[in-house]
Amino acid sequence: MSKVSEYLNKHLQGEVTNNDNVRYRYSTDGSLLTITPDMIVFPRSTSDLRKVARFSWQLAEKGRKLAITPRGGGSDQTGGAISNGAIVDTRAHMDAILEIDQKQKLVRVQPGITFKSLNEALKLYELYIPSFPSSQAYSTLGGAIANNASGILSGKYGSTGAWVHQLEIVLSNGDVIQTGRLSKREVARKKGLQTFEGEIYRGIDNLLADSDALLGTLATDVRDNAGYNVVDVKQRNGSIDLAPLFIGSQGTLGMISEVIMRAETLPNNPLVGAIAFTDHESARDGMDVLRQKEPSTMELIDGQLFEAAIAQGKEYQFYGDALEHGSVASVVYFEFDNDSGHAKKKIGKKIAKHFSKLSSYLVLEKDESKASSLRELLQVPAFVVFSDQKNICAPRFLNGAFVPSGRFEEFANAVKEIEKKRHVDLPLSGHAHQNVYHAYPMLDLSKAADKQKIFKLLEDWSLAVAEHGGHMIGEAGEGRLKAPYAYGVLDDDTNRLFQGVRSIFDPQEIMNTGVKQTPDKKELTSWLRKDYDGGDFARFGAST
Repeated sequence: MSKVSEYLNKHLQGEVTNNDNVRYRYSTDGSLLTITPDMIVFPRSTSDLRKVARFSWQLAEKGRKLAITPRGGGSDQTGGAISNGAIVDTRAHMDAILEIDQKQKLVRVQPGITFKSLNEALKLYELYIPSFPSSQAYSTLGGAIANNASGILSGKYGSTGAWVHQLEIVLSNGDVIQTGRLSKREVARKKGLQTFEGEIYRGIDNLLADSDALLGTLATDVRDNAGYNVVDVKQRNGSIDLAPLFIGSQGTLGMISEVIMRAETLPNNPLVGAIAFTDHESARDGMDVLRQKEPSTMELIDGQLFEAAIAQGKEYQFYGDALEHGSVASVVYFEFDNDSGHAKKKIGKKIAKHFSKLSSYLVLEKDESKASSLRELLQVPAFVVFSDQKNICAPRFLNGAFVPSGRFEEFANAVKEIEKKRHVDLPLSGHAHQNVYHAYPMLDLSKAADKQKIFKLLEDWSLAVAEHGGHMIGEAGEGRLKAPYAYGVLDDDTNRLFQGVRSIFDPQEIMNTGVKQTPDKKELTSWLRKDYDGGDFARFGAST
């Protein structure tokens, strides 16, 4: 055991290890990359997080760097949860529900709790947090906030950040702050503090004032998690809330130690439906019609993905019945969770009337027991990720891009051109109600040519997204793998603004170093895993 590990073990309630086997286990996350950490820390309290941060800060002051990487479920698909420093894993001990206020619909929790466990507990109070990602069985709430993750309901209810009420943050020097909107007068008091918190408020206020013209160009209501959310920090009345900076920051500004989340009342049985279309253009037109009726969920699934699942033995009655009416290019799955049964009935009638006139196959279900068979359609893309073909996998690196609905058809055509250029199929699926899409390239990563395609496809994908008015980082964070491509389409002033935010919170450069920064392409190549097979989280079953 190293001297650093011994020292921390003496001073923490939790545990620290630099055992080779454990370090190997933490050398990967859900991405294509691998970096072996120096040690793993399992904190038991906010006090432990403070001591780790303070120790790393003091080491940095002496010229030694021990990077700190907060980690939840390790499902990050961009290399955001790996590091050559200290991995701080909150799942082991910091996963408690501390308080539930049913009346105010608030819940106070520690960051290591999984989204699924939290929602199962809230269900007892007829509440839930609707922004849950598809990885809810193993992804933590802290990780979802750090990535501003979204899911199938986010088109209606927003990303995880929209449900954050307050954060407790351990800063890079070990100090603790609480987020919340402060009035202009309260901000002035914070700026007067001779502490690191005071430095942060002074630095952020000055940075935003100097960037006022730039902020006007960044103001947007679309999904873009690249960099830091500087737009929502300061309002025109002078009030400031630092929470937007931490949401989506991927642990680069501080560590989440406690969270207060807002919750929503569980909906009654939703109206569930699916439509099979014989061509992609009709599917896009159909999504425009459904979008106007404000569904709670709308998912696009390419017909190729169904064929891949069927090749592995799966059967879907809906898909089989649809084939009897013609070929299936795309399937659109949707739900309406309106409180009123009358409203759902009315919507169902309108949908049935509209699509009966078109060359499509529609099924609507109001009965919860029958709706479950339709919900199985949501797992279809997972069977591409877990392919049974030897050495073939579909790594999730072309995922989570926001594309405006009005430009999606052009974007889909551009993806077809990329397919021809790179000689690889790129079937599309995604959260169509929030305009976030994924592509699933089938690659053999034992071949050098397919490994090279990773970076070529990332380049092509990022340019296609930008050229069609979208954002590459729409569903989670950019981490390491996507950072060069996400920042490559931003102007220099925006990149400098994001770097300025980071410098204010992390002057010693110890917080998740290498994440949300642009690595050298050769360095990225050196981090590529030699044994990636897509099965890291297979034990949790099919989730996409």
